[in-house]
Amino acid sequence: MPLLQPRLSLKVAQRQVLTPGLMQMVSVLALNKLELKEMIDAEMVENPVLEEIDETVPMLDEVASKQEHDLQPPERLDVGTTEPATEPKDPFNEIDFGSYFQDYLDPGYRTQPEYEDSEKPSFENFLSQPTTLSDHLAWQLGALTLAPELAIAAEFIIGNLDEDGYLTVNHDELTEAFAQFPENQGESKEALIEQVKRGIDLVQHLDPAGVAAADLRECLLIQIAAQQAELSKVYAHHHEENGHEDLHGSFKAEADAKLEERRRSMEVATQIVQSHLQLLQKRDVKDLAKSLHVSPEEAHEGVEFIRTLDPRPGRLYNREQTRLIEPDVVFTKRGGEWVVSMNEEDLPSLRLSSRYRRMLAAEGTEKEVKEYVKERFRSAMQLMRNIAQRKSTILRTCEVIVRRQQDFLDQGIEALRPMMIKEVAEEIGVHPSTVSRAVANKYAHTPQGVIELRFFFSEGSNGPEGADTPLLLLKRKVRKLIDEEDPRHPLTDDHLAAKLQDQGIQLTRRTVAKYREDMNIPSTHQRRKRDA
Repeated sequence: MPLLQPRLSLKVAQRQVLTPGLMQMVSVLALNKLELKEMIDAEMVENPVLEEIDETVPMLDEVASKQEHDLQPPERLDVGTTEPATEPKDPFNEIDFGSYFQDYLDPGYRTQPEYEDSEKPSFENFLSQPTTLSDHLAWQLGALTLAPELAIAAEFIIGNLDEDGYLTVNHDELTEAFAQFPENQGESKEALIEQVKRGIDLVQHLDPAGVAAADLRECLLIQIAAQQAELSKVYAHHHEENGHEDLHGSFKAEADAKLEERRRSMEVATQIVQSHLQLLQKRDVKDLAKSLHVSPEEAHEGVEFIRTLDPRPGRLYNREQTRLIEPDVVFTKRGGEWVVSMNEEDLPSLRLSSRYRRMLAAEGTEKEVKEYVKERFRSAMQLMRNIAQRKSTILRTCEVIVRRQQDFLDQGIEALRPMMIKEVAEEIGVHPSTVSRAVANKYAHTPQGVIELRFFFSEGSNGPEGADTPLLLLKRKVRKLIDEEDPRHPLTDDHLAAKLQDQGIQLTRRTVAKYREDMNIPSTHQRRKRDA
């Protein structure tokens, strides 16, 4: 039996290896202006060789040279020469007016600046953080007096809600996960199931109504039940106030009629959500009235009440934060020609420190220090080259965009032309992935507004006459036709394709259907509005 033995073997293979400098170049190219500024600030903190060019602040080497000059001994005068006469100083210029006004003209107490600066809290401490759904529900739990096991179960339920406020797992999975808690070791399965149910019921009674539901039907029913309970309180309070003799009987009758109409619409809405969501989706009021054995008017009122409900109650608090956008490039027209310029405002201008260059040339510098400074110099020069390369690539890409989209810049969205990333890459002589990184998450300031660079890239439609129409405009045309249609007789996909063909755009019914689904527009049957 042969034994395993170590062997040496040679193998020739080719593989693509990204050097650290190339990896940094790729990452720098994909950064937008704000991200690049953060990266430069971080590099300046880590690399002492990098300095920001700021005319208002003296550089380290300037300060050092000034100190060296101050420490040099005065030049000796030759015998027989006299020291040049200096002009007498004006005592007025030697007065420190800043401290004078601070000490004697300040109406209130002023602490010393060194203590004031060190004790002043950061403004970041005053920035408000948006309240999430979990925070809002936890705050309500904290205001209630609950048994410890119920509070733990409710917190567990809150932790399993998604952004829309729905439970992400079923009751069996919740019970199994809840049994893993150290506090629940030794509890029976029946007791754990009961605790989970109580926790779900408690969270469902918190604000906003509809959270902790398993599906859309339960979510809507919870909201209807909450409004029914509120209406019952209003109804009871109204009858208590009007239990004695009413001086305005007509107003009381009108109020009773309104409350009764509201109560009836809630009852019909409950029946629709419980058993007829499919008919609700089709917007068939006549079929709903027939199935519910109610009048078409009552069915219509029930549908209108359902419209007031929120199918995603958690979105009220789980809103996306507003993202700050700052243009990376600016498209301006000068002398009849479009010019592309980089928006480099607030971006640090970097240079290499001459003080560290002198340190390398000095003979007394230790070897380890020299090696460290050399490595920092190499890193700094690589970063500066990558930043310059990023600027060059973005400018060349945007120049092609401006040249191809001049009609859009002059006339607007209707003049947008189809353009592919591959075409731009071939024109400037780079790989398509380079152009893709150059336009990623970057914006341009144009006469048509601040526009994402990727907006300019869109493929054209198929067909001899529609090939010059970008996909974005095709979808806009489809949406416009649907917005202008008769709700009682909506256009089918075949009709939409025929109308587009009348405009010279050759599209098939299947393509129109795909565009409609991409824009989340319902089908013809779902868009049809039937008479009540």
